[in-house]
Amino acid sequence: METVISDTGMVGLTSYLTLGAILFAISVAGIFLNRKNIVVLLMCIELMLLAANINFIAFSYYLNDLAGQIFVFFILTVAAAEAAIGLAILITLFRSRRTIDVEDLDALKG
Repeated sequence: METVISDTGMVGLTSYLTLGAILFAISVAGIFLNRKNIVVLLMCIELMLLAANINFIAFSYYLNDLAGQIFVFFILTVAAAEAAIGLAILITLFRSRRTIDVEDLDALKG
């Protein structure tokens, strides 16, 4: 499999895996560098799931197996539920605390 765009315009598996790794690294860096804003943390988690989806789709295409593509639909379902529940919790916390700063939400500690 080629790693660069060839004369025919085909993109190799390595290019997709590199893109997925870059997106995953950006999301991990976003989680570690920004620990104050919950919205950014949720976006970084979504970006991490999308990076994993790119890898599943790439392997599924190059191995001619639909299992990876089917698994992506389950991941997208979980991501949509996570976003909806996360935003609902965020709205509830903002209504009661008037802030979404992670450091001010220490009342959740057990």
